[in-house]
Amino acid sequence: MIDPFGTVLAPFVEFGFMRRALAGCLALSVSAPPVGVFLTLRRMSLMSDAMSHAILPGAAAGFLVAGLSLPAMTLGGLVAGLAVALLAGAVTRATVVREDANLAAFYLISLAAGVLLVSLRGSQIDLMHFLFGSVLALDDAALWLLGGISTLTLLALALIYRPLVMECVDPLFLRTVSRSGGPVHLAFLALVVVNLVGGFQALGTLLAVGLMLLPAVAARFWARDLGGLIPVSMLIAATASISGLSVSYHFDLPSGPAIVLAAGALYVASMMVGPRGGLLRRLVRTRHLEA
Repeated sequence: MIDPFGTVLAPFVEFGFMRRALAGCLALSVSAPPVGVFLTLRRMSLMSDAMSHAILPGAAAGFLVAGLSLPAMTLGGLVAGLAVALLAGAVTRATVVREDANLAAFYLISLAAGVLLVSLRGSQIDLMHFLFGSVLALDDAALWLLGGISTLTLLALALIYRPLVMECVDPLFLRTVSRSGGPVHLAFLALVVVNLVGGFQALGTLLAVGLMLLPAVAARFWARDLGGLIPVSMLIAATASISGLSVSYHFDLPSGPAIVLAAGALYVASMMVGPRGGLLRRLVRTRHLEA
């Protein structure tokens, strides 16, 4: 008889590179989905996609200076991502153009500049590495980076949790009772950039946002409040990581897209059968109580 549980776990038991990939994805599954939950609550979901591409020119600049050096590419991505976030906010306050439009403009400029920089020195293989990542090639340094990002994110969210929730619910009230709104917003944007840089190491710039947003959106069909949304989103992300890596191994598929597609499949399943507004629950009429 076929053992489905053993089949799923077999690649991680037999091969070290699969265990490293799983460890990196699980670290992302702990830190990125909570950030995605707050992005959806703040209606900033599409901003994360623009930010994920904003780190590309910085990472490419690090690549030009030091080659495939993790510290150089990480530092470059952080600087570029934070610069784009701050520039978009500054231009929004100085002009009549809204923040989403400015982010879209900077996103296109960053993506084109990043691809151009990689093309100056790298090959097509290097460009594919930047765009789609190499989760199966994570080394000790990358795992330490992802673990550090996960720890930093959880600690930072614990520190700014109250004002961050208040800003999601009633930002005007937060401004009247406290001056923490601005610093909290900047700290949250920094957490978004840091997690996208971590996702870039494993999934590339095009897919880094997948483990951040898809589990967060899927969790809305299972939980009502933040106390449920955050752990459910983490569980969905971890499930997508394990199943995506296992499917990619058994069917010889690219691992990054397989993980994001697994998260997408869990989102579709949640949308269909989730108890909090799922389609089937809405279609099935509940019988009224009769005397």
